[in-house]
Amino acid sequence: MGRHSLPDADATEGGRSRPRVRRRTIAIATSLVLGVVAGAGAAVQSGLLSFAGSCEDSAVRIDLAASPDIAPAVQEVADRAREEGVRSDGQCMDVRVVARENHEVAELLATGSNSPDYEVWLPDSDIWAERIRGTGDGVPLTPAGNVAETPVALATVPSAGAELGWPRSTYTWADLTTAATATDGVRLGSADPAHSATGLLALTSVSRSALRTGAPDTDTAVAATAKLLSQRVSDTDTEVVSTLARAETGEAAGDPARNQAVYLSEQAAFAYNAAAGDGIPDLRLFYPEDGSPMLDYPYELVDETDLSTDESRAATRFMALLTEPQSRAVLTRRGFRMPDRPVDGALVRAAGGLAPQPFTAEGAAAEPPPRDAIQQTLGMWTITVRSARLTMVVDVSGSMQTPVPGRATQTRLDVTRASLQKALDQFTPEDEIGLWEFATGLDGPNDYREVVPTDPLGPADRPGTQRARLSKAFDDLAPVPNGATGLYDTTLAVYKKAQDTYVKDKFNALVVLTDGSNQDRFSISRSNLITELNQLSNPNTPVPLIAIAIGPEADLQEVDEIARATGGVGYQVSDPVEITSVILEAIMTVGQKSRTTES
Repeated sequence: MGRHSLPDADATEGGRSRPRVRRRTIAIATSLVLGVVAGAGAAVQSGLLSFAGSCEDSAVRIDLAASPDIAPAVQEVADRAREEGVRSDGQCMDVRVVARENHEVAELLATGSNSPDYEVWLPDSDIWAERIRGTGDGVPLTPAGNVAETPVALATVPSAGAELGWPRSTYTWADLTTAATATDGVRLGSADPAHSATGLLALTSVSRSALRTGAPDTDTAVAATAKLLSQRVSDTDTEVVSTLARAETGEAAGDPARNQAVYLSEQAAFAYNAAAGDGIPDLRLFYPEDGSPMLDYPYELVDETDLSTDESRAATRFMALLTEPQSRAVLTRRGFRMPDRPVDGALVRAAGGLAPQPFTAEGAAAEPPPRDAIQQTLGMWTITVRSARLTMVVDVSGSMQTPVPGRATQTRLDVTRASLQKALDQFTPEDEIGLWEFATGLDGPNDYREVVPTDPLGPADRPGTQRARLSKAFDDLAPVPNGATGLYDTTLAVYKKAQDTYVKDKFNALVVLTDGSNQDRFSISRSNLITELNQLSNPNTPVPLIAIAIGPEADLQEVDEIARATGGVGYQVSDPVEITSVILEAIMTVGQKSRTTES
């Protein structure tokens, strides 16, 4: 059989009916083609059904952007609401559903500059909403419940499933991934974790599973897995499905571009198998015994303060409609599980699951991974896919001797050193890391000193490597007792050096850690520094500055303004122990921005 993908989720948008003007129109393609099912496209369309009775004149219009996998089911419910004249406060609801890739919507909402042209967003995972809330600048989202759920698993073609022992063999996430990558008979692919909640949850689960084993060099092993996955990554869930070799014999089976296994949601596997049309599942699903994380389809009101009372109530009414039995039947028919309901064995079998795989809800659903674990995985993925060249620039002024609250025996610099050591473990041998320190009076007329030039780290646990030199240099960082914060001159000097030594095809960046504002009265002014940074910055050689303000005395506004002049961003941490996760989160954020700009 030929290639198949998930059902089409094309959508057409009609003109807006309400008088108020939105502040932004989403600049995404108006038609999103997601694939062909058995040679015929199935479209999610708006406004094709007539209203019941005389509803049309008084209908409240709600625009809803939905994840492509759930958009067809939601549109079916919306069409029924139109046809049957379902009302909100006496008014009919005109719900227009459009399929949008989750990462594209998230990127737009995260900017926070204007409101989008829809009232409701239904992504496949709360990961996206949390990412927007985590920026602090994003468009406000109001959660109104969860529409459906589906677990993330590993899907294989029959031959690969047999090689891995399906369905009798059960594995942890770490063991399953190791088994799938340890043989030439299984080519493992994934959707890009930066663009796919499925790929991100799977990779985070692999990382956390490996950490639970307590094995040495776990971080290095997970990075190696990520590096391997990056060679077979697809941009979205829809695209990764199309890489599967449905035919087990002939040219498709031997095509090295085809995968025999992919991280996939149960619902996506259900849709893939249903597209075959012969009633025999083409995919086998492995559900790791340490728990399958769930895509949870949160229903989010977008910028609720910008909604009219009628719109807000209609949007809430439609959420309630989606939880009614008739709507849930629509979702179940398309392969989704219902929150807090028993697992439908027929659904699981149709998706490719079979006992004794641990697919039931009892003990099989993993707790949602914590936000810091998600951010660390994203940061690790970014620097693994695209090797990093970073220079760490550390404040060693006298104020870094300040004790950290709750850590009576540790100073800010003590905890910063430990955080840098921990962050070092996240980088691969190909990554290039260097170290500068700064404080007034540190090096004659200069506020700064290069401690370790920026070079490739080399293998872990081997003497004489750049990694070993850096580890020692981190330990040796010492505060300058009477030194003040010489931030401006240091930033300019290190930025010039980074531009002069830029390495193509790597993620070049500076990470500046400081607990204060500039205190060198003889230095360049802030306005002149920003002017020079703007003049020095070059889109062909981007070097974003990641500025981390440590403690309450640090001036976040100052470091953020400086960082943004280079295409970077500023952060503030109350406790230096947060530095590791912030560095990885920042690398992910500005790394993605840099990659998008360059492409």
